[in-house]
Amino acid sequence: MNGDMQIFAPRPDAEEQWASFEATVRAQRVDFFDGTGPVFGARAPGRLDVLGGVADYSGSIVLEMPIAESACAAWQWRSDRTLRFRSLDLDPKGFDRDIEISLDQFVDDRGEIRPMAEVRESFGADPRRQWVRYVAGCFYIMLAAYGKVSQGRADERLGRVGANVLVRSDVPPGAGVSSSAAIEVATMHALSDAAGIHPSDLTLAAWCQRAENNIVGAPCGIMDQVTVAMGREGSLLVLKCQPHDLLGQQRIPPGWRFLGLDSGVKHSVGGSQYTRARVGAFMGLKVIQLESGGKLLDNYLCKLTPAEFDLYRPFIPVSIKGSEYGERYGALPDPVTRADPETIYYPRSCTEHPILENDRAKEFVGLMQIASLRAEELMAPGVESTELEPDPDIMAEAGELMYVSHASYSDRLGLGAEETDALVNEIRSRGPQQGLYGARITGGGAGGTVAVLCEASGRASAALAEVCRAYQARYGRAPRAFVGSSPGALMFGAREIPLRESD
Repeated sequence: MNGDMQIFAPRPDAEEQWASFEATVRAQRVDFFDGTGPVFGARAPGRLDVLGGVADYSGSIVLEMPIAESACAAWQWRSDRTLRFRSLDLDPKGFDRDIEISLDQFVDDRGEIRPMAEVRESFGADPRRQWVRYVAGCFYIMLAAYGKVSQGRADERLGRVGANVLVRSDVPPGAGVSSSAAIEVATMHALSDAAGIHPSDLTLAAWCQRAENNIVGAPCGIMDQVTVAMGREGSLLVLKCQPHDLLGQQRIPPGWRFLGLDSGVKHSVGGSQYTRARVGAFMGLKVIQLESGGKLLDNYLCKLTPAEFDLYRPFIPVSIKGSEYGERYGALPDPVTRADPETIYYPRSCTEHPILENDRAKEFVGLMQIASLRAEELMAPGVESTELEPDPDIMAEAGELMYVSHASYSDRLGLGAEETDALVNEIRSRGPQQGLYGARITGGGAGGTVAVLCEASGRASAALAEVCRAYQARYGRAPRAFVGSSPGALMFGAREIPLRESD
């Protein structure tokens, strides 16, 4: 039992992680950090999607918690035009740990920034080298943003010399906890500090999203990048994705606990299931725009209430082939996806999900606020908030919203998975009587991690250990637990890293 409980023990905090990364950077000073000047570094956590998730591209409110696991990046300028990239976490049998590219891949011999499509193609299709798109893509996006000031010519500081860039991450890829956003934000934050360029918080997150959309080619929304950049430890970031309106940071009420269980089924934002769900949502949006006589909704489905959606629901096809949709309705109002002519889409259900999810997210935040207010009323002098018992009725109501959201992933979007269903069912079968209140598949779905709402109590941890044992007996592997929270990149801050401990 003690061994099972260890998976729910607290992780090293952000400062401990950073001290370890600084030691790693210093260990690389001889064979890697041979450039000029100091090394600048940054840390960015992964995130746990509690509610909202895949509805971000439709303008939903999303509720996201920065987790304890994180990515770190270190940046040092060079005196030549070589960009050297090293990742310390990749399997050397499957990936190239070290990659070098020339600055000429981004800037031509006249000092002009190359077009984005040309840069994207220049990375090629070798799967061993694809990881570098996330890191080098951030450099290109910042270069292009500042090149606009000089009418497309490279800024001297960014476009004249190369760099040494080291990344390390313990946010597992494919688990649905934003491993890519963590790497992007850590890289962009370190680069901005090294270049002396400090964009606004939301601009930095938007640049990272642009790198993933346009250089990596993954059609993600912006919630991941905003969360890992701007999240706060012990809070859910409340973001209205229209496009990125930060509504606030909702503290987790006393006695509540959010954690994640990784099913071990790899999830990909660039996968066909996620893309099909997104295309279906924008198909429905286009039909509403046409049937409403010009109600464009700023291209956000979540500007509609569920009651308003019901007026247009009958006009949206239940299913339709991509080629037929194009003939009947024209192009999608989505800048990053296109309908495949041979694929069957389900616009009605994919349109309905984000509109209902947006309502669930609003209700969930309201319940958290009530729970926090009630806890304040119960606080007495000398009583710690950790000693307070949570209101089981409020937690049960919040947990039910998570269960309904989970079902919608499968029933409406086709983004469920047998393994994540198994985890949710195991949690629900134990229920509030064992301190477990809610669970749902997270992010883009189709595998990945299940978010869990439970009591911050020993009985909840014991029940979750039973869940993990049952899952392992069925699938032959134990879920990895994501426990705890940590500050976002901007709260933690970019830092100069001394190459010698005595510096």
